[in-house]
Amino acid sequence: MTSSDLSEHPQISRSGRKRKSYSLLILAAGIFLFGATAATLYLVLRPVTLRIAVGPAGSDDQKLIQALAQTFARDRSPVRLSPITTEGAAEAIALFATSKADLAVARGDLNLPANAESVAILRKNVVVLWAPSGLPSKGSKKKQPAPKIKGIDDLAEHRVGVIGRTQANVTLLRVILAESGVSPDKVAVAQFAANQFAEMDRDPTLDAFMAVGPLDSKITTEAIAATAAARGEPKFLPIEVSEAIANKHPLYESEEIAGSTFSASPARPEDKVETVSVNHLIIAPKSLSDTTVGTFVRQLFAVRQQLAREVPSAGKIEKPDTDKDAALPAHAGAAAFIDGTERTFLERYSDYFWAAILVLSGLGSVGAWLRHSWKRNEREQYTLHRDDLLDLISKARQAETAEELATMQGEADGILREALDCYDDGAIEEGDLSVIGLALEQFHHAVADRRVTVGVSAPDLLRRRAL
Repeated sequence: MTSSDLSEHPQISRSGRKRKSYSLLILAAGIFLFGATAATLYLVLRPVTLRIAVGPAGSDDQKLIQALAQTFARDRSPVRLSPITTEGAAEAIALFATSKADLAVARGDLNLPANAESVAILRKNVVVLWAPSGLPSKGSKKKQPAPKIKGIDDLAEHRVGVIGRTQANVTLLRVILAESGVSPDKVAVAQFAANQFAEMDRDPTLDAFMAVGPLDSKITTEAIAATAAARGEPKFLPIEVSEAIANKHPLYESEEIAGSTFSASPARPEDKVETVSVNHLIIAPKSLSDTTVGTFVRQLFAVRQQLAREVPSAGKIEKPDTDKDAALPAHAGAAAFIDGTERTFLERYSDYFWAAILVLSGLGSVGAWLRHSWKRNEREQYTLHRDDLLDLISKARQAETAEELATMQGEADGILREALDCYDDGAIEEGDLSVIGLALEQFHHAVADRRVTVGVSAPDLLRRRAL
C-alpha cells in the first residue's frame, strides 16, 4: 500500500481535518449558546412599556400618570408608561376594551370590560349632597328663602343639579334615592359641566346639588361656596342607608365626610356626614403578565410618597382589595405583590433554567456521541495502520530491490504520522502507540537485514528514497 493509497482509502481521512471539524462544531455550539443566552437576558431584562389611557387633558389623573411616566423613565425602571390622553374615562375604557391600551384610568362603577381587573386605587370619589339651608352665609345680610330640602326624603318632586356630564353620576344618584325610599322617577336631574357650578347655583329651579369627587376637590369646594354666596349656607344631606347601599352594590362603599372638610370657618359641614364613595382606579386586563403587573405595582408604591411632593393626588393611591369575592377583583400580579406571595426571579424562570440545562445536556450528549464516533473511526484507522505496518514487515523481508525498500520506508513514515495524530486526538492510548513503536522497530530491523541481502548500504537507500 502506497502513501497515495492511504490518502485515498475511504475509511482514512486526515485527523487534522477531523480536529478542525470538531473545533468548528464546538465554536458553533458556543456561538449558539452565547446567542441564546444573550437573547434570553434581553427578553427578561428589557424594559416593558405599557400604554395607559387617561383623560381628559389637564385633569389631575392625566397629570398624575404623566408624572409617573416621567419618574419611571428617569429611574430606568423595568416597567415604563406611555400615556394616551383621551377626552374622558369613557374613551379611555373604549381604548382598553379594543386592546389599544394596556391599562386605563376609570371609575369602578362605569361599564368596564369583563376582563378588567384592578391594579391600584388612585382615589375615592365621595358623593356630596347639599341643599340651600335658608340661613344667610357668614357676612351676608341678604334674606334667604325658607329651605325646601332637609333630607333625602324631601327630594321627591324636586330638581337636583349634578356636577359632571357622566351618566355614572346620575345612575349613582338613582341608587341612593331608591335605597332611601324615594322613587328616582319623581326626582328631576339637570347635569352641569365641572366649570358650570356657578351657573348651577344661580338656577332657581334647583333645590339640591350633588358632586362626586375626592374630598379635597377644588370643584366641590368652590361649588359649595358658590351655593353659600348665592342662596345661603348649605345643608349637607346624609346618606343614612350607605351601609345598605354598600352591601347591595359592592362597587360602592360606605364613607364619612368629616366636619370642616370643605371649610373651617364657617365649618362645612358642621359635623360628620354619612355618604358613599366609588373607587377611581387603574385597571388592567386579566391576560396581562402577572410579573409585569406586579413589577408595575411595586414601582408605583415605591415612588408614591416621593411623587406626592410634586403631584399631591399621588398620596391618595391605595392598594386594591385582594379578596377573591371583591366586586372588581385585583389582578393576580397586584394581589401577589400586596399579599407577599410574589414569586422570586428563580421561581419565575426556573422552567427556563431547567429547559436550558436539558438543552445543554442534550448538546453535550450529541457532542460526546460525535466525538466517540470520530474516535471510533480513528481507532479503526489506527488498527488498519497497525496491520499495514505488520504487512510491511513481511514485504520488507521479501523485497528484491532497493527502490522497494525505499518505498516501504516512506509508507512506514506515513503510518507513524497517522498514529501520532490519533494519539493527539485521544483516539488511542499510550500503550497503543507503544505497539506501533514496537512494530516500527521490527520493520527497521527487517529493512536493515534485507538491505544487506540485496547489497544496498544505508546511505544509498536514503538517497533512493529522496529521489
